Amino acid sequence: MIIQEIFQAFILIFIAEMGDKTQILALAFATRYPVKKVLLGIFLGTLLNHGLAVALGSYISNFLPMDTIQIIAGFAFVGFSLWSLKSDDDGDEAIEPKTAFGPVLTVAFAFFIGELGDKTQLTAITLAAKSLLPFVVVIGTVSGMIATGGLGIYIGKKLGDRVPEFAIKIIAASIFMLFGVLKLHQSLPSEYLTMQNTTLFAGMLSVMIFILLRIMLIKRKQGIQSAFMRKSKELNEYYKHMKKDMDRICLGLETCRDCQGEHCVVGYAKEIVRNQLSNLDSVPMTFIPSDETLNKVFDHGNVIDSLVDTIRILEKKPTENELKSIHDIRKQLEILLFKKSIDIMEDLETYRRDLEKLDFNTAQKIFEVLNPEDDKGKR
Repeated sequence: MIIQEIFQAFILIFIAEMGDKTQILALAFATRYPVKKVLLGIFLGTLLNHGLAVALGSYISNFLPMDTIQIIAGFAFVGFSLWSLKSDDDGDEAIEPKTAFGPVLTVAFAFFIGELGDKTQLTAITLAAKSLLPFVVVIGTVSGMIATGGLGIYIGKKLGDRVPEFAIKIIAASIFMLFGVLKLHQSLPSEYLTMQNTTLFAGMLSVMIFILLRIMLIKRKQGIQSAFMRKSKELNEYYKHMKKDMDRICLGLETCRDCQGEHCVVGYAKEIVRNQLSNLDSVPMTFIPSDETLNKVFDHGNVIDSLVDTIRILEKKPTENELKSIHDIRKQLEILLFKKSIDIMEDLETYRRDLEKLDFNTAQKIFEVLNPEDDKGKR
């Protein structure tokens, strides 16, 4: 009984959040903080959120008959099924709060706020209302959220745009619909389960499903991707591209004779890229380049091209320092060009002035490549 309730709660939450903002948040935070701290933050935020939901669900069960709760649960799951088919837009992205609480509490706060009133919290309320052991529901739902977040991080870094998002949504909707219809069939009084009512209900559902699927198919045909897919693809392509760039920038054993690995600026940047592509935590931030590395002459053209690609990823949200690993790569490229790095990238214009203070001519070359039309206009 206990294992069954945990498994049911786990599966429902896991399927419900596939491709949803939970995975967007998890992926975003994983580029900024170590994966272990992100998962711990998800655990704490979800535990508080779903704990409140389960407490509410248990309270409801004290004054509503179990049959009524089961009927409500059935309709709720049907609603969740339709919700799962709803097309995502940019507005679905959860807001990432600016806090100084540290990685774990920042992630926990974001997930607590982000899941308030969401279908996962409502699912937890529904499951708790019919459960004799509400704490078991919490175990299942929290585990489901952690698994979904972890999978989101893995998917974003490993698979990029190859994620079958359409299929995931269909599977999620089908599972919720199956649970909902079964609950309604088992809980509704027999006098309501007439051929006329069943046909009417099935017809209404079919129309709504058709409309939602049609919208999804149109967007799919037009190449419109969810925020999760866009972010996954963008990061995955960036790291793959940077891996090739770093191999091109590296001087090789012909020049270095003895490879310093992570103790070299290029080797350190390579390690960051390799860890991100392998879904591992970023390398420690205590790296200090040796004088030998700083005295090496790298191809500035290749380094500038890589730095420009990095700036293009960062220029949308530089002030939030969201993409920590990409900022780490930026700093290594700056060291190769300027022998120093810019600690904080506040905004593009300030960043340009900071680079110009280090080396005006090199900074000009960077921004000529980044914004060729703008630089022509300034001349």
